[in-house]
Amino acid sequence: MNFYKRYLNGKDCNAVYNDIYSLGADAFNGTYFEDVNNVLIETFNRVAYNLDIIYHELQQTGYVLNTDSQFNFQRPLLKPLPDTDKLLITLDDVVNGFGYVPYSLKLFYKIVGSCNFGWDYEANPNILWQLSDPLQINSLNDLLDEVTNEDWKEYMNDILADGYEEFAYLDLAADYLHKDNISGGPAYAIQLTTEPAIDNLFLNEPNQTTFINYLRIAMDNCGFPGIKQSATQPGFHEYFDKVGPQLKKI
Repeated sequence: MNFYKRYLNGKDCNAVYNDIYSLGADAFNGTYFEDVNNVLIETFNRVAYNLDIIYHELQQTGYVLNTDSQFNFQRPLLKPLPDTDKLLITLDDVVNGFGYVPYSLKLFYKIVGSCNFGWDYEANPNILWQLSDPLQINSLNDLLDEVTNEDWKEYMNDILADGYEEFAYLDLAADYLHKDNISGGPAYAIQLTTEPAIDNLFLNEPNQTTFINYLRIAMDNCGFPGIKQSATQPGFHEYFDKVGPQLKKI
């Protein structure tokens, strides 16, 4: 049974990805790539489907999302930008010399877009589910605004030269404390790879896992991967029991 058929079977999604990761750069070879690509496309179609449901149900619960967004990264849910392919080429050009953008992030931007389920604490300071770490992935155009700033390359060169980091990365989300308007740590970021890769580590996030597995954890917790820390907070179990059965496993 190939990767895609196994993935559709639904019994070993984690194992399918472990087998894909074990291929390394060979995953992009003609022998495997069509099959691997079908798995990733299916994964991100499911993520997009799930995020639509989560967004709708959060609105129904009275969860306070940002409704006055000045920037795309603030929007609760944003579908792929019309010029995504062009923007991804620009992103590749910018990070050239530092590494490769993992294929998983590119497909996220092509199929899903971006999301920010953070509580709007400026509209209401009484955060409903504290330390729940609501799912947030920076929009592609706002990410590009950051990395095309001359300061980004200078900073990356400095931290690599000083040995502060062994690799470059792209910041994608605030950490769980900043999301609750508390001074916290470094942003969640995806590690650039030394050669083309299907996926890579999602840095600084408590689960210490890959980007795709982080999204899997987020889906398993209905958009709130940190809710295990605050599962007794009012209303979450009702929300979880309603939303969970509607979501597709990734």
